[in-house]
Amino acid sequence: MSSNTFKPIKTKLEKDRPYFWCTCGLSEKQPLCDGKHKSTELKPLNFTVDETKDYFLCSCKKTKKKPFCDGSHK
Repeated sequence: MSSNTFKPIKTKLEKDRPYFWCTCGLSEKQPLCDGKHKSTELKPLNFTVDETKDYFLCSCKKTKKKPFCDGSHK
């Protein structure tokens, strides 16, 4: 994988809408879940945001602020 693979993904999220962040890394719709986790024991992380705006979501899956990027990919 290229180093770009693990950079945060800028994503516009809407206030109070439910989202499912991919935890398995298999989703083709990164950083959000597309159901590919069903072949694993992992489950997506359900979350909402308090404000409609752009967020940087983690794609390396190492963040301690799931689902948001905390720079762990560096």
